[in-house]
Amino acid sequence: MSGGNAIRGTRVGAGPMGETERGEAAPRRRVSYWCANGHESRPSFAIDAELPESWDCPRCGLPAGQDQAKPPDVPRTEPYKSHLAYVKERRSDEDGEAILAEALEKLRARREL
Repeated sequence: MSGGNAIRGTRVGAGPMGETERGEAAPRRRVSYWCANGHESRPSFAIDAELPESWDCPRCGLPAGQDQAKPPDVPRTEPYKSHLAYVKERRSDEDGEAILAEALEKLRARREL
């Protein structure tokens, strides 16, 4: 008994299949990029598109370049720094003491009023 649905396997609202309805696809070219781990990724670009110098590796996330013998260096990650660490980079201990003394002087002057 063949009481199945005639449109089985498609979703509601799906149009006709094939490129005739969507138009022709733009001509493409595949370009190889290699990361520092030796992974190769081959994204495709339009023929007339400008190629990027680097591409993120989909396997490890490192930057990848077109030269297999010399892939881009692994980016150096900076350790987390607190706000105090950044302040200490900009100010010396003497500067900090002078700023503290000035702030305390202002507070004392306010209390006297």
